[in-house]
Amino acid sequence: MNRIPQHIIDEIMNTARIEEVIGDYVQLKKSGSNYKGLSPFTEERTPSFMVSPAKQIFKCFSSSKGGTVVTFLMEMEQFSYPEALKWLAERYNIELPEEKPLTAEEQEALTERESLQIINDYARDFFVKTIHETDEGKAIGLSYFTERGFRKDIIEKFQLGYCPKNETSLTETALKEGYKQEYLEKLGLTKARDDRKFDFFSGRVMFPIHSVSGKVLGFGGRTLQTNSKTAKYFNSPESILYNKSKILYGIYFAKSEIIKHDNCYLVEGYTDVISLAQAGVENVVASSGTALTKDQIKLIQRYTQNITVLYDGDAAGIKASFRGIDLILEAGMNVKVLLFPDGEDPDSYAKKVGSDELQKYIDENEKDFVNFKTQVLLESTGDDPIKRANLIKEIVSSIALIPDSITRSIYIKETAEQFQMKEQTLVNELNKIRRKNTSGGKPSYPDEVDEIDSVPVSQKGESEETRDFYDQEFDLIRILLLYGSRALEIEQKQKNKDTEVIEVSAAELICHELNRDELDFDIPIFKRIFEICKAGVEENLLYEPSFFLRHEDQEIVKFVSDLLSPKYELSRNWLLSFKIDTNEEVHKLPQAVKESLYAFKNAKILARIGEIREQLRPTENALQDEQVNDLLREQIQLEKIKGTFAQQLGRIII
Repeated sequence: MNRIPQHIIDEIMNTARIEEVIGDYVQLKKSGSNYKGLSPFTEERTPSFMVSPAKQIFKCFSSSKGGTVVTFLMEMEQFSYPEALKWLAERYNIELPEEKPLTAEEQEALTERESLQIINDYARDFFVKTIHETDEGKAIGLSYFTERGFRKDIIEKFQLGYCPKNETSLTETALKEGYKQEYLEKLGLTKARDDRKFDFFSGRVMFPIHSVSGKVLGFGGRTLQTNSKTAKYFNSPESILYNKSKILYGIYFAKSEIIKHDNCYLVEGYTDVISLAQAGVENVVASSGTALTKDQIKLIQRYTQNITVLYDGDAAGIKASFRGIDLILEAGMNVKVLLFPDGEDPDSYAKKVGSDELQKYIDENEKDFVNFKTQVLLESTGDDPIKRANLIKEIVSSIALIPDSITRSIYIKETAEQFQMKEQTLVNELNKIRRKNTSGGKPSYPDEVDEIDSVPVSQKGESEETRDFYDQEFDLIRILLLYGSRALEIEQKQKNKDTEVIEVSAAELICHELNRDELDFDIPIFKRIFEICKAGVEENLLYEPSFFLRHEDQEIVKFVSDLLSPKYELSRNWLLSFKIDTNEEVHKLPQAVKESLYAFKNAKILARIGEIREQLRPTENALQDEQVNDLLREQIQLEKIKGTFAQQLGRIII
């Protein structure tokens, strides 16, 4: 992949709207000048995820993650830095330099994830081309989808395709293009048996499974044979790209509609999603035949707190899915359930009625989970009092999973009325279940989660020596980043002992002082930032924080975004109304720079004095008199300098 020129990176970063991109992943709500939402990185009840359009950064106070829109995409999609920039350029129609074909060395340098992603994209294009441009694809694959009632625009939107019956068609073509058989096998596109290689999905219509950002993670392939021994659906195997428990079919196409309607319809299969979308119900996703997982629920929770589960008339399947509903309740989400008429599923019913009638049926027939579960279970209890008691316990067990106490109370009240029981009896049972769940090691969710203060940079893994300097190095690098381009007026003595006021930038002053005394940073990230600033000063360039937010080094990006992300911001109107002086540091910058420099230098001096004292301790290898004298002279000189710093800072340094 060609290196993207800096001026294009700047254009991408200036054009991309961070709240717009992150809004595709997280349901954001306006909060003053910023946006807030639930963290996509951790489980939480109280929003601690902040997006600042003005600063073009995000900060997650629960996980301490932060950075720019590029950082976010790298976290969520496991993109490399160039991949994230390329994705943004494509989204915002920014033209990138034409890519040259990769050399053998460049192909070898690609990460495994990048190579697998390229092959998945290639396979998708192969299947789509086959269904639209080959006689077999049109006669078998395209005719199947057409007979199922899917319009051409829907087939193209969902990138539906066809894998030829020729068992080696995709494999041979891909190998000729230079793709590795090893990766084709890892993705499940190719199978090898003895000396034979063949296409895993041969003769099947293909459903690409997309990530939230539209990347192809894997495939579902449906056979068109009526042979009962042949599995109807094959899915891609698990890989570093595809984890079926963490993805939902259709989420890429549904996410904006889920946010718009503040509700997500959950179905079982690929065609259910496609048929409902064609009928105008586009806020729909599928668990693709797998049992619903916590990760899938969390994925929906990024966009809404409301889920409506759509079922066909299979009673056995409905009972088996109650566990999924309990997981949704446990996550603190609101659940409704809809049962289609006997013999109908979302796919068939959507085709049978018009769009308006479909939406009307959903609106009129969806029920809250308590009424639905009661209705389903009552059918099998009859008048048996033991079965009826067990049914009530099962309902209360589900209610016990709800984190919010008010919601639990409302459901308990409704259940008591429905079964004509004393409310207190159910409350006692609920409390017993919740105590048992908590003591049994099951997670108990508080109604609110305390926000966690972030630490700008982890000190883990640093040596004792570097930890000694952390506070002083952090403060000086913070000033360098935030105020390096600010002008300072300083007094300079002339040869005639007069003083002259000159103007320099904070960055120039800091770099000059450290270079003159041959001092450097010990913390690796601070050292890298200082080298960048120093090189800039030598080129007469003074960098603003925005420059570092566009840096390829994401550790630097995170550090700078942390500096720009105070947990609490005071309202401007509040400050003006109460005439409060916050004594902003920028107004006292010369003093702040001087104190930070002195503290930094003093820490280095104290460390050196400590080293000298250690060297002067009696040991088996006694120092020569001359060495002792040299060390003592250096120590005396350092003590004098330390005393000068104490006077300058107006405090006693012990």
